[in-house]
Amino acid sequence: MDAAIHNTIHVLVALTLSPLLLGVIAKTKAFFAGRIGPPLLQPYYDLVKLLRKGSVFSTTTTWVFRAGPVVALVTAAIAVLLIPLVSARAPISFTGDVILLAYLLGLGRFFTASAALDTGSSFEGMGAAREVTFACLAEPAFFLGLLVLAKLSGSLQLAGMLGGSLGVYWSTAGASLALVLLSWFVVLLAENSRIPFDDPNTHLELTMIHEVMVLDHSGPAFGLILYGAALKLFVFGALIVRLALPVSTGFSWLDWPIFIGGMLALAVAIGVVESTMARLRLTHIPVLLVAACLLSAFGIILLVR
Repeated sequence: MDAAIHNTIHVLVALTLSPLLLGVIAKTKAFFAGRIGPPLLQPYYDLVKLLRKGSVFSTTTTWVFRAGPVVALVTAAIAVLLIPLVSARAPISFTGDVILLAYLLGLGRFFTASAALDTGSSFEGMGAAREVTFACLAEPAFFLGLLVLAKLSGSLQLAGMLGGSLGVYWSTAGASLALVLLSWFVVLLAENSRIPFDDPNTHLELTMIHEVMVLDHSGPAFGLILYGAALKLFVFGALIVRLALPVSTGFSWLDWPIFIGGMLALAVAIGVVESTMARLRLTHIPVLLVAACLLSAFGIILLVR
């Protein structure tokens, strides 16, 4: 019964908190700009509005275009179930689930890029090319960070890598974990198309990366894309919060508020970064991603020195 209650809370928190993170980021950016900004719950209003509309599909598109938003949402939702949020338990947990997590994220990106290419638009093809190019540099940083945790825990199971013993690792290998934490924050910004890698609010096709890939989606299909993007942000945010705050008091009524507070604080941090930095030139983005790879690589070197 305890496991069933824990899994239910896990799912409810992930599904309901994800759009709120986008609202917190928007509010933080509005605060720095001296504006009131949109309501905190605006992402929820946008999702409801899109789901009530109709979708328009080009006659040149195939089933790939329709499947892209669905696959992106489903893969992100399954990825959420693999990550332990407040304890060493997750709704789906088995040895090697970290490999499934990586492939789920890759599958969602593949179908999103394929749906963009399916339209035959040169703009969306340009965005897809940029997306997969930068992903080739972001994924190694993410994998190397996972390798650090696997080395410390001796496990390929996320429950073991992000379990209760993670707090002990901070006292014995804090430098390595700090490097991974910084590297993963850069990966979060890149994977979720945030500044300084991309500007989710821009309307200039020549400068967009992710947004240009979904120009032809509308109505419920576009709503699925937005919700899937929110879940993807939650996935990377949960990994970072779990790594930075490996707190497990043994009391669910205390552990869940700590985790939710950590997620909201991370959203504020993202908003601060987007308010104090400008979008990088496309030629400078690979440099920052390579730096993220080096940070995780140095974390491994510190462990095997």
